[in-house]
Amino acid sequence: MTDTLIDLIRHGQPQGGSVYRGHGIDDPLSELGWQQMWQAVADATPWQHIITSPMQRCRAFAERLAGIHSLPMTIDERFKEVGFGSWEGRSREAIRTENDREYDDFYRDPINCRPAGAEPIHDFISRVSTAFDAAIEQHSGKHVLIVAHAGVIRAVVAHVTHAEPRGLYRLQVKNAGMTRIRHGQYGNMLEFHNK
Repeated sequence: MTDTLIDLIRHGQPQGGSVYRGHGIDDPLSELGWQQMWQAVADATPWQHIITSPMQRCRAFAERLAGIHSLPMTIDERFKEVGFGSWEGRSREAIRTENDREYDDFYRDPINCRPAGAEPIHDFISRVSTAFDAAIEQHSGKHVLIVAHAGVIRAVVAHVTHAEPRGLYRLQVKNAGMTRIRHGQYGNMLEFHNK
């Protein structure tokens, strides 16, 4: 049995600075964001298929990379970022200034203290895990790149390592950071993170 390799890369810095972008804000990559993405992949193109979030901060790069290297590409809605509800488009500083307790409560208990209108964390993890498992099944024995978001990568790592959802925001995911999951005879293995 040949192992399946899944590389996940977070999008680079979007236009508009550092704000909460769930799936309600669709800002494109900034010039710096494009540079971060190209530096992250460099000349390496070991992938046989690319899967991307539908959000343009992911999709635009995936389309360009797939076009340059003549790789097949799939857009999967399930890999879009978690919905942040009332926090969408707002900075950490603005949220803390308006309601410091709400901000602190979220990071202490992201399951039960969601921003108003936010996607429930269990629903989010379920949709991402389902998409990830489907990617492994559909691309068995191949090397696949998934272009996605910090939350998506956190959800995949939690799924693979059987980690509790409460710790989801204890994992930093840097812009254009690469994470690799190897699926082999004994299941999934996290090989590296934020490379």
